[in-house]
Amino acid sequence: MGIVDLTMGLGKETPTFPGDPEIEVIPWSKIEDNGFYMNVIKMGEHSGTHVDAPAHFIKGGRTIDKVPLERFMGIGMVVDVRKGEGLVKPEEVPDKISGRIILFLTEGRELSREAAEKLIRGKVKAVGTDAMSIGSEEVHRILLLAGIPIYENLVNLDKLIGKEFLFIGLPLKIEKGSGSPVRAIAITG
Repeated sequence: MGIVDLTMGLGKETPTFPGDPEIEVIPWSKIEDNGFYMNVIKMGEHSGTHVDAPAHFIKGGRTIDKVPLERFMGIGMVVDVRKGEGLVKPEEVPDKISGRIILFLTEGRELSREAAEKLIRGKVKAVGTDAMSIGSEEVHRILLLAGIPIYENLVNLDKLIGKEFLFIGLPLKIEKGSGSPVRAIAITG
């Protein structure tokens, strides 16, 4: 059994989506002064490697604390679309995807509306990308309206090409959260 960490580190150098709050890790307490070490973390829910809940784009949509935990783990598949151009097209999405968590290795490409619709027809459990965004607001709405969680800012997907693995990306239980940072991993073998 092997574990591949799919999570980017969190700190002041972590890129954030334009307009989102920057990440701050602020020292709070030192062992020398208080007998314990602790930091304060300031960031948006969609910082670093994270998952979007339906409430992120759907008014009245399910918040992250209400999405069933089963949606955040399952058999994963990496789809390498780095050689394509423009938006990811439906023909770049495999056909046998039912019940899987599909993770796109894109190097910045985003999904087209048609690719998102194919994922829904294919009955995927969740979808993710190495990019900062899976796609346009329309693509987010299409997937989230169907109850499909969206993972963004995943790393190390190249290590999983052609492998079957168990994906786990559990969110924090943020009350009324629109999403959450996650520690995403793949368990192989």
